[in-house]
Amino acid sequence: MTVMVFGASSQIGRFLLPRLLARGETVKALSRSERASEPGLTWVHGKLPDRVPDVGRPLVIISFGPLLPFAQWLSSLVLAPGTRVIATSSMSAESKQDSDVPAERAISQSLRDGELALAAACEKQGALWTIFRPTLIYGAGLDKSLTPIARRAMRLRIFPLPAGRGLRQPVHADDIAAAVVAALDHPEAAGRILPLGGGERLTAGEMFARVRRSLPIGTLPVPVPAPLLRLGRHAVPRLRGPLTRLEANLIADNSELQRLLGVSPRPFQPDAACWEPQL
Repeated sequence: MTVMVFGASSQIGRFLLPRLLARGETVKALSRSERASEPGLTWVHGKLPDRVPDVGRPLVIISFGPLLPFAQWLSSLVLAPGTRVIATSSMSAESKQDSDVPAERAISQSLRDGELALAAACEKQGALWTIFRPTLIYGAGLDKSLTPIARRAMRLRIFPLPAGRGLRQPVHADDIAAAVVAALDHPEAAGRILPLGGGERLTAGEMFARVRRSLPIGTLPVPVPAPLLRLGRHAVPRLRGPLTRLEANLIADNSELQRLLGVSPRPFQPDAACWEPQL
Protein backbone atom coordinates (compact mmCIF):
# COMPACT_ATOMS: atom_id res chain seq x y z
CA MET A 1 0.00 0.00 0.00
CA THR A 2 1.03 3.62 -0.44
CA VAL A 3 1.93 5.56 2.71
CA MET A 4 2.02 9.37 2.58
CA VAL A 5 4.30 10.94 5.22
CA PHE A 6 4.42 14.59 6.29
CA GLY A 7 7.39 15.50 8.47
CA ALA A 8 9.50 12.66 7.09
CA SER A 9 12.72 14.60 7.79
CA SER A 10 11.69 15.33 11.38
CA GLN A 11 13.22 13.51 14.33
CA ILE A 12 10.45 10.89 14.27
CA GLY A 13 10.35 10.67 10.49
CA ARG A 14 14.03 9.78 10.31
CA PHE A 15 13.29 6.60 12.22
CA LEU A 16 9.92 5.91 10.61
CA LEU A 17 11.05 5.82 6.97
CA PRO A 18 13.45 2.87 7.45
CA ARG A 19 10.74 0.98 9.35
CA LEU A 20 8.19 1.51 6.56
CA LEU A 21 10.64 0.56 3.82
CA ALA A 22 11.65 -2.58 5.75
CA ARG A 23 7.96 -3.59 5.68
CA GLY A 24 7.93 -3.23 1.90
CA GLU A 25 5.60 -0.21 1.89
CA THR A 26 5.57 2.28 -0.97
CA VAL A 27 6.27 5.66 0.64
CA LYS A 28 5.67 9.20 -0.58
CA ALA A 29 7.14 11.95 1.59
CA LEU A 30 6.54 15.69 1.41
CA SER A 31 9.50 18.05 1.58
CA ARG A 32 9.86 21.81 1.28
CA SER A 33 13.10 21.27 -0.66
CA GLU A 34 14.00 19.04 -3.59
CA ARG A 35 15.23 15.60 -2.52
CA ALA A 36 16.41 12.59 -4.48
CA SER A 37 14.08 9.61 -4.43
CA GLU A 38 15.22 6.05 -3.83
CA PRO A 39 13.71 2.59 -4.22
CA GLY A 40 10.39 2.52 -2.39
CA LEU A 41 10.57 6.21 -1.40
CA THR A 42 9.42 9.13 -3.53
CA TRP A 43 9.91 12.69 -2.31
CA VAL A 44 7.36 15.27 -3.45
CA HIS A 45 7.92 19.00 -3.20
CA GLY A 46 5.28 21.08 -1.42
CA LYS A 47 4.00 22.65 1.76
CA LEU A 48 0.90 22.27 3.90
CA PRO A 49 -1.89 23.19 3.72
CA ASP A 50 -2.40 24.46 0.16
CA ARG A 51 0.80 23.70 -1.76
CA VAL A 52 0.69 19.91 -1.78
CA PRO A 53 0.75 18.26 -5.22
CA ASP A 54 -1.68 15.53 -6.18
CA VAL A 55 -0.57 12.42 -4.31
CA GLY A 56 -3.44 10.19 -5.36
CA ARG A 57 -5.43 8.38 -2.70
CA PRO A 58 -2.95 6.84 -0.25
CA LEU A 59 -4.45 4.33 2.16
CA VAL A 60 -2.23 5.58 5.00
CA ILE A 61 -1.39 9.21 5.79
CA ILE A 62 1.04 10.06 8.59
CA SER A 63 1.94 13.51 9.89
CA PHE A 64 4.46 14.74 12.47
CA GLY A 65 3.88 18.44 11.85
CA PRO A 66 1.38 21.07 13.03
CA LEU A 67 -2.11 19.61 13.27
CA LEU A 68 -4.26 22.48 11.98
CA PRO A 69 -2.64 22.81 8.53
CA PHE A 70 -2.71 19.03 8.20
CA ALA A 71 -6.41 18.93 9.08
CA GLN A 72 -7.09 21.71 6.55
CA TRP A 73 -5.38 19.71 3.82
CA LEU A 74 -7.29 16.55 4.74
CA SER A 75 -10.55 18.47 4.51
CA SER A 76 -9.75 19.40 0.90
CA LEU A 77 -9.36 15.76 -0.20
CA VAL A 78 -11.68 12.94 -1.07
CA LEU A 79 -10.31 10.08 1.01
CA ALA A 80 -10.95 6.43 0.35
CA PRO A 81 -13.20 4.95 3.07
CA GLY A 82 -11.14 3.37 5.82
CA THR A 83 -8.02 5.45 5.11
CA ARG A 84 -5.71 5.31 8.13
CA VAL A 85 -4.59 8.74 9.40
CA ILE A 86 -1.95 8.87 12.14
CA ALA A 87 -0.54 12.08 13.60
CA THR A 88 1.42 13.34 16.57
CA SER A 89 0.34 16.08 18.94
CA SER A 90 2.10 16.63 22.28
CA MET A 91 1.50 16.06 25.97
CA SER A 92 1.75 19.85 26.19
CA ALA A 93 -1.90 19.79 25.16
CA GLU A 94 -2.52 18.55 28.69
CA SER A 95 0.47 19.67 30.77
CA LYS A 96 0.34 23.34 29.72
CA GLN A 97 -3.42 23.67 29.82
CA ASP A 98 -3.42 25.36 33.23
CA SER A 99 -0.03 27.11 32.98
CA ASP A 100 0.22 30.56 34.54
CA VAL A 101 2.08 31.69 31.39
CA PRO A 102 -0.44 32.89 28.74
CA ALA A 103 1.76 31.85 25.81
CA GLU A 104 1.91 28.28 27.13
CA ARG A 105 -1.85 28.11 27.58
CA ALA A 106 -2.16 29.27 23.97
CA ILE A 107 0.12 26.43 22.84
CA SER A 108 -2.02 23.92 24.72
CA GLN A 109 -5.23 25.32 23.22
CA SER A 110 -3.75 25.27 19.70
CA LEU A 111 -2.79 21.62 20.10
CA ARG A 112 -6.23 20.64 21.33
CA ASP A 113 -7.89 22.65 18.55
CA GLY A 114 -5.72 20.82 16.04
CA GLU A 115 -6.64 17.44 17.50
CA LEU A 116 -10.34 18.25 17.24
CA ALA A 117 -9.98 19.55 13.67
CA LEU A 118 -8.12 16.42 12.59
CA ALA A 119 -10.69 14.11 14.15
CA ALA A 120 -13.54 16.03 12.52
CA ALA A 121 -11.89 16.01 9.08
CA CYS A 122 -11.37 12.25 9.28
CA GLU A 123 -14.78 11.35 10.67
CA LYS A 124 -16.50 13.39 7.95
CA GLN A 125 -14.95 11.12 5.33
CA GLY A 126 -14.94 7.81 7.16
CA ALA A 127 -11.18 7.80 7.72
CA LEU A 128 -9.74 6.05 10.79
CA TRP A 129 -7.58 8.38 12.87
CA THR A 130 -5.13 7.93 15.73
CA ILE A 131 -3.28 10.75 17.50
CA PHE A 132 -0.24 10.22 19.72
CA ARG A 133 0.67 12.66 22.47
CA PRO A 134 4.39 12.12 23.14
CA THR A 135 6.25 13.52 26.10
CA LEU A 136 9.70 15.12 25.74
CA ILE A 137 11.30 13.61 22.59
CA TYR A 138 15.00 12.85 22.18
CA GLY A 139 17.25 10.54 20.18
CA ALA A 140 17.80 12.17 16.78
CA GLY A 141 19.76 15.27 17.78
CA LEU A 142 16.97 17.47 16.43
CA ASP A 143 14.89 18.25 19.51
CA LYS A 144 14.78 21.74 20.99
CA SER A 145 14.87 20.64 24.62
CA LEU A 146 17.71 18.31 25.64
CA THR A 147 19.94 18.48 22.56
CA PRO A 148 20.63 22.26 22.85
CA ILE A 149 21.54 21.75 26.51
CA ALA A 150 23.91 18.89 25.64
CA ARG A 151 25.62 20.80 22.83
CA ARG A 152 26.00 23.99 24.89
CA ALA A 153 27.56 21.96 27.69
CA MET A 154 30.04 20.34 25.30
CA ARG A 155 30.95 23.73 23.86
CA LEU A 156 31.42 25.45 27.23
CA ARG A 157 32.56 22.35 29.19
CA ILE A 158 30.06 23.34 31.91
CA PHE A 159 26.80 21.55 32.68
CA PRO A 160 24.22 23.31 34.91
CA LEU A 161 22.26 20.79 36.99
CA PRO A 162 18.99 22.36 38.23
CA ALA A 163 17.41 20.94 41.36
CA GLY A 164 14.19 19.73 39.77
CA ARG A 165 12.00 17.21 41.64
CA GLY A 166 9.24 16.97 39.04
CA LEU A 167 9.03 13.65 37.21
CA ARG A 168 10.00 13.34 33.56
CA GLN A 169 9.44 10.56 31.02
CA PRO A 170 11.60 11.24 27.93
CA VAL A 171 10.64 9.15 24.91
CA HIS A 172 13.03 8.14 22.13
CA ALA A 173 11.92 9.22 18.65
CA ASP A 174 12.37 5.65 17.38
CA ASP A 175 9.87 4.38 19.95
CA ILE A 176 7.30 6.84 18.59
CA ALA A 177 8.04 5.56 15.08
CA ALA A 178 7.51 2.01 16.36
CA ALA A 179 4.14 3.00 17.83
CA VAL A 180 3.08 4.56 14.52
CA VAL A 181 3.92 1.36 12.64
CA ALA A 182 2.14 -0.73 15.26
CA ALA A 183 -0.98 1.40 14.83
CA LEU A 184 -1.10 0.37 11.16
CA ASP A 185 -1.63 -3.23 12.24
CA HIS A 186 -4.09 -2.52 15.07
CA PRO A 187 -7.31 -0.87 13.87
CA GLU A 188 -8.60 -0.94 17.46
CA ALA A 189 -6.37 2.10 18.04
CA ALA A 190 -8.54 4.15 15.67
CA GLY A 191 -10.50 7.05 17.13
CA ARG A 192 -8.13 7.45 20.08
CA ILE A 193 -5.70 10.01 21.44
CA LEU A 194 -2.92 7.96 23.03
CA PRO A 195 -0.36 9.35 25.51
CA LEU A 196 3.15 8.14 24.71
CA GLY A 197 5.96 8.47 27.21
CA GLY A 198 9.29 6.78 27.68
CA GLY A 199 9.70 3.55 29.58
CA GLU A 200 11.01 5.20 32.73
CA ARG A 201 9.98 8.03 35.04
CA LEU A 202 12.75 9.96 36.74
CA THR A 203 13.18 13.37 38.34
CA ALA A 204 14.14 16.31 36.16
CA GLY A 205 17.40 16.55 38.10
CA GLU A 206 18.30 12.93 37.36
CA MET A 207 17.32 13.38 33.70
CA PHE A 208 19.83 16.22 33.32
CA ALA A 209 22.46 14.23 35.19
CA ARG A 210 22.07 11.33 32.75
CA VAL A 211 22.39 13.67 29.79
CA ARG A 212 25.67 14.94 31.26
CA ARG A 213 26.96 11.40 31.79
CA SER A 214 26.15 10.52 28.17
CA LEU A 215 28.34 13.24 26.69
CA PRO A 216 31.55 12.18 24.90
CA ILE A 217 33.61 14.83 26.68
CA GLY A 218 33.93 15.80 30.33
CA THR A 219 31.98 18.77 31.67
CA LEU A 220 32.02 20.56 35.00
CA PRO A 221 28.76 19.94 36.88
CA VAL A 222 27.31 23.14 38.32
CA PRO A 223 24.38 22.49 40.69
CA VAL A 224 21.66 25.13 40.53
CA PRO A 225 19.86 25.16 43.93
CA ALA A 226 16.12 25.61 44.30
CA PRO A 227 16.33 29.15 45.82
CA LEU A 228 18.22 30.34 42.74
CA LEU A 229 15.62 28.76 40.47
CA ARG A 230 12.84 30.55 42.36
CA LEU A 231 14.72 33.83 41.95
CA GLY A 232 15.07 33.16 38.23
CA ARG A 233 11.31 32.64 37.84
CA HIS A 234 10.71 36.17 39.12
CA ALA A 235 13.71 37.89 37.55
CA VAL A 236 13.42 36.49 34.00
CA PRO A 237 9.79 36.33 32.82
CA ARG A 238 10.52 34.16 29.77
CA LEU A 239 11.95 31.46 32.08
CA ARG A 240 8.98 31.43 34.44
CA GLY A 241 7.21 28.55 32.68
CA PRO A 242 10.22 26.23 32.21
CA LEU A 243 11.57 26.84 35.71
CA THR A 244 8.16 26.34 37.32
CA ARG A 245 7.72 23.04 35.49
CA LEU A 246 10.90 21.69 37.07
CA GLU A 247 8.74 20.91 40.10
CA ALA A 248 5.79 19.56 38.06
CA ASN A 249 5.27 15.98 36.85
CA LEU A 250 5.30 15.83 33.03
CA ILE A 251 4.51 12.20 32.44
CA ALA A 252 2.23 9.97 30.38
CA ASP A 253 0.18 6.87 31.16
CA ASN A 254 1.36 4.21 28.69
CA SER A 255 -1.21 1.60 29.71
CA GLU A 256 -3.43 2.08 26.62
CA LEU A 257 -0.38 2.20 24.35
CA GLN A 258 0.77 -1.15 25.70
CA ARG A 259 -2.69 -2.73 25.78
CA LEU A 260 -3.73 -1.71 22.26
CA LEU A 261 -0.41 -1.74 20.41
CA GLY A 262 1.93 -3.88 22.51
CA VAL A 263 4.52 -1.08 22.48
CA SER A 264 6.82 -0.67 25.49
CA PRO A 265 9.22 2.28 25.04
CA ARG A 266 12.79 2.01 26.28
CA PRO A 267 14.05 3.54 29.56
CA PHE A 268 16.04 6.77 29.44
CA GLN A 269 19.62 5.65 28.87
CA PRO A 270 20.96 8.16 26.32
CA ASP A 271 24.34 7.93 24.64
CA ALA A 272 26.43 10.48 22.76
CA ALA A 273 24.73 9.64 19.44
CA CYS A 274 21.44 11.02 20.78
CA TRP A 275 22.78 14.57 20.55
CA GLU A 276 24.09 14.39 16.96
CA PRO A 277 21.75 14.79 13.94
CA GLN A 278 20.72 11.39 12.57
CA LEU A 279 21.13 11.20 8.79
